[in-house]
Amino acid sequence: MTLRIRLHSFGLLLAISLFLFVFGLQAACAASGEDENTGAAKAAVIRGRASWYGREHQGQATSSGERFNRFKYTCAHRSLPFGTRLRVTNPDNGKAVVVRVTDRGPFRHQRVLDLSEVAARPLDIVQHGAVDVVAEIVAEDTPLGPTEAPNDLEALLLATDTTQTLASAPVEVVMAAAAPAVATKLAFIVQAGTFSDAHNAQGQLTKIQKIDASLPATIEAETASEKALNRVLVGQFDTWSNAKKVRRQLKQHGINALVRRVPAAATPVQVAAK
Repeated sequence: MTLRIRLHSFGLLLAISLFLFVFGLQAACAASGEDENTGAAKAAVIRGRASWYGREHQGQATSSGERFNRFKYTCAHRSLPFGTRLRVTNPDNGKAVVVRVTDRGPFRHQRVLDLSEVAARPLDIVQHGAVDVVAEIVAEDTPLGPTEAPNDLEALLLATDTTQTLASAPVEVVMAAAAPAVATKLAFIVQAGTFSDAHNAQGQLTKIQKIDASLPATIEAETASEKALNRVLVGQFDTWSNAKKVRRQLKQHGINALVRRVPAAATPVQVAAK
């Protein structure tokens, strides 16, 4: 009888221990951000300064073992798994590229990404050395190279919480030197061409006014590297999406333009794009 009681007590203790172990394991998984149904995990939207590397590293082995090729759309990040694809956007010129993580870095102060030369050029990183960017993890089958900027770019710029759940990317991102949240009011303009000849700029302006006389188009003259430049600008607009509507409207009439972020004026123009 005593032996049966002892065996029963031992079995009860074993069952309780097993229950506590399973419960603890589930709690640990939940704390890590994993979901057994979706496989999703919390990943960060990366905001900060991006730099580039090129000719001096051509052919050298990267941390992943691949040979660096400055003509391929790749990048270096401190912790993201190799092969992760990122859409990197420069909000100041509206250009974006998709790149693949193949290397570790950058290790300089306040840098979050190092891009290959071909990826850095459209983002103006080669010209300036480093620029502020927004990067998001995208699906692994996303084509590499130039792409459209995200539709929610202004939300990504203004968000104070840069963490979001991405089901397509079950990784935990460790952020380093994250950029502070944007505190100033943003506005956006459509740049419809840059001309050294003022007459050509005026011709572009006239064409835009014929497309839609309500569009607030102007010519901004400046001097860069001792060369006179005339930029045809439309706006400004209170949201990125409104500016993109105008850009698409101009493209339908053969005018290739880009959206740029600018400091907001006191009263941004409200335009209902067609």
